[in-house]
Parts: sequence; C-alpha cells; structure tokens
Amino acid sequence: MTAQEPAGRAVSEEIGRAAALPQPALEIAAGYALTGPALDLGALVWDGRCLPDARIRVPLSMLNRHGLVAGATGTGKTKTLQLIAEQLSSAGVPVFLADIKGDVSGVSAPGQESDRVRERAAQVGQDWSGQSFPCEFYGLGGIGPGVPLRATVTDFGPLLLAKVLQLNRTQEQSLGLIFHYADSKGLELVDLKDLRAVVAFLVSDTGKEELRGLGGISTATAGVILRSLTALEQQGAAALFGEPEFDTADLLRTAPDGRGVVSVLELPAVQDKPQLFSTFLMWLLADLFHDLPEVGDVDRPRLVFFFDEAHLLFNGASKAFLESITQTVRLIRSKGVGIFFVTQTAKDVPVDVLAQLGNRVQHAMRAFTPDDAKALKATVKTFPNSAYDLEEVLTGLGTGEAAITVLSDRGAPTPVAVARLWAPRSLMAPIGAGALDAAAKASPLYARYAEPVDRESAYERLTAEQQAAEEAAERAARQVEEAREAERVRQASGVPQRRVGREESLAGQVMGSGIFRSLARSVGTQLGREITRSLFGTARRRR
Repeated sequence: MTAQEPAGRAVSEEIGRAAALPQPALEIAAGYALTGPALDLGALVWDGRCLPDARIRVPLSMLNRHGLVAGATGTGKTKTLQLIAEQLSSAGVPVFLADIKGDVSGVSAPGQESDRVRERAAQVGQDWSGQSFPCEFYGLGGIGPGVPLRATVTDFGPLLLAKVLQLNRTQEQSLGLIFHYADSKGLELVDLKDLRAVVAFLVSDTGKEELRGLGGISTATAGVILRSLTALEQQGAAALFGEPEFDTADLLRTAPDGRGVVSVLELPAVQDKPQLFSTFLMWLLADLFHDLPEVGDVDRPRLVFFFDEAHLLFNGASKAFLESITQTVRLIRSKGVGIFFVTQTAKDVPVDVLAQLGNRVQHAMRAFTPDDAKALKATVKTFPNSAYDLEEVLTGLGTGEAAITVLSDRGAPTPVAVARLWAPRSLMAPIGAGALDAAAKASPLYARYAEPVDRESAYERLTAEQQAAEEAAERAARQVEEAREAERVRQASGVPQRRVGREESLAGQVMGSGIFRSLARSVGTQLGREITRSLFGTARRRR
C-alpha cells in the first residue's frame, strides 16, 4: 500500500462523514488526495454540489508530462492557465505564456478583491488574497511592446520557415536544399535579405552549376520563395529574423526570492498572423530541446510552456512538420520541460501529440451544430472511464468549471473529476500599455536585445564579391580596349607586330571566360547572380 492510498482513504472518510457522499464521489476524491508537492486546481463538484474539502490537485512532478487546456471561447481557459502559472511560479518553476489577446499581462499585478472573487473563494475553500508575480514581457522582433525576440534564419531552419511562408512540399524541399548549400559554403543566413541573396544566386548561371550535383532548384520555385519572402517582409515580419538572437536559456530564470519568472510573449500586434507567431513558438521549443541536457524524471519541471491557440500550429502543417512536433513533444519531457496546449477541442491536436498529454482540463463545449456534436463525442472518447455522463456534463459546465483528469504521483491517470476552479490571485485584466512598456524597458534583458545588429553575413559577402568581380571585369575591359587602341596605332604607323604582353593576354582570357560573359549578361540583375565559386569559404555553423 502506497502513502497516497491511506491519505486518500482518510480524506474520503472525512468527506463522506461530513457530506454523506455516494461511493463514486468518494473514489474520485481519493484519487486526488496527493501527498507530495502539488498545484490546487479547484474543488470537486458532484451532483450539482461544490465540495470545498475535496480538492482537485495535480502533482508538481507530473507537469513535465504535458497537458491540454481546452474549451469553447469564454469558458475560462485563459484564467485556468493564469491560475496554473501563478502556482508554478510560487513553486520556483519558470513559466512561458503566449498572450495573444493581451489579457495575460495582469499576472504581474495583484488581483483586486470583488464580490465575485469572494463568492468563488468561499465556494471552493480558497484562502484568497491578491498577489503579483515576477514577469518578463517579450515582443516578436520588437513588434509591439516587450523585449524583442529574434531568431536567425539559419537557426530557425527550413522546416519552420516553410510553414511561415506557406510553401508546398516541393517548395519546402527546395528551401531545405538552399539551407544545406548555404551551410556547406559557410554562408550565414542571419536575416531575410541573406536568404534572398542566396536564392537569387542559386538560380543564376553560375549558381546552377553549384547545385548541379544536388539536383538544383527551378526558377519557378525560386520565384515562389522570393515572392513569399517579399510578402512576409511587407507584413513587417523581417524584424523577427536577425541578431542579437534570443537565448532561450533566459526563459529558465528565477527571481531573487526564488519564484519562477513568468515570461509573457505579447502577441496582440501580430494576432492576425497566426502562421507566423505559432511557428515562432515552435522554434522556441525546438531551441530549448536542442540546448537543454537530459535530466530524466525530476521533482519539478525546469519550465512549463503554455502553447495558446494551439490549433494554429497544426493547421496546414506538412507531414514532416507534424513529425517534428510529435518528436519534440515526446522527447522534451526528459529535459524537464512541460508543454500545455491550449485550444478549443481535443480534435485540434493530432492524435500522436494528444497521446503525449497526460494532464487534461476540459472546459465547457458547445453542441449547437452537427460538427459541434461530433467534436463533443470525439472529446468524450479521449477521457478515461468516468462516473459522470460526460456528454451531458461538458455542455452544462459553467464558466470556470472543468472536467479534469491528471497523472497521479504514481504516473497513473486520476478519475475524471468535475471541478469548480480556484480564482487567480493576480489581476484578471491587462495592466495597460504604458505599464507594460515601462516594465519591459526596465528589464536587464532590454539592453541586451533591444537594438538589432547587422553584421557581415551572406548578403554582405555576396555584395562584396559582386563588387569585386565587377571591378575586375571593368579593369579587364579597360586593358583590352587599351591593347586594341595600341594595335590600331601600330597598324597606322606601320610598326611590326610585337609579342602580346602578359597583361594583355590576361585581359583577353578574362574577356573570353565564362565568368566575364556571365557578368556581362547579369549587370543590373538581382544580387548574387554573377558570383563565382571562389567566393565561398568552408562550412561553419553558428552553434
């Protein structure tokens, strides 16, 4: 018999004596009577009654087993992730939140007591008081308030960038070839103009020769990629790519008092660009996966990452992209990182990913249409066997209520419990644009990331080589013209023909070479089309 079992039995007996509960409710309460560190989600609801002594909890050690927070719009998903984030911070666990609608910034300010808060606290047995939590605010590339987050094009990678550019499978493969070529030649793709320069070069006469052994890319595909890059730049997204690149280790910080820092990525300014921000969030996870060491099972996560509007990540995703997400979710657990996907229904998440999500908080669902009814039935099937009629329960839940099942501290699923959730202690509203901007600029990270840096990379190297090649061609052309003029003068004066000098011979060779012909054809065309093989150095990775 484990320590949890007698504790659960004692709780069940106490609740049973006080409320004369039926056996199913006692068994549910026992499943959540945990002995180790845990987060409080709320109080059990059975037969319409809220039982404040039957606390529904999730073990801290199980939060790296991932989770799902789902429910229709307006059912309380955002407040649920705010509640979980607060308690994680108090337990010393850093948290990452994506604030798409701009209503999560209140976690940095203490909540305000009200009649509704007092009523909810009394119902669920919560000793409520307002409290603020240490926060760091970020913005994508400086779009909107917050410390700017940037990634280099090289580190972002072709798979994620293809998702942002909405390329098809063939175009995605061509983009991968472009990255491979740039990496093998030591051409660093820091920002979008670097990628544009390399694409333009690889469809030039000289560039096609470079890719002959690798299959090459068609002019049509290159045109699609370049047009997609232009569209991305016109949306203001060019600022997301560049340096200084964000170090994801900064998401793992704790405050001086030992609480975990809540990192809030402010996305209202780009909420109309879902492909962009959802893919950028995936880059953060992939970068963490790449950098963090294996830690195995731990008593608390190193970071819990909330992926809001998760369905946007999977919409239109290629098979390779989905496989990458599934692998990241499956393996990042052993690095101490927990991921919670936040979306409307479990159907929004692919089955292979859903199978990795051990903790579930399901808010109310709607069944107004046949599609809604189908989604409701599919969601019910993803839960363990339940003492509730979940089809009926899920359509009747009130705001701030949810059906919950988590992994116990033994790693087994807990019984499905309907719970009335605790109220967050922080402000359940935005803090205001001025306060948010001031908080971001007061951060020690602001000085590190605020100003973009444009160092020498692929664009600059291609530009320098282009200029050098053009100057060499001009010198050669002048030498040839001088030699021709000298020959005309000799013929006019009747002086015998002399042996051609080394300089004239060299000039003739340059004039007749493929390099010169390529340059002559390419003057005034896109950057990089006249660059020769000799410009490329050895391959070098940034990391």
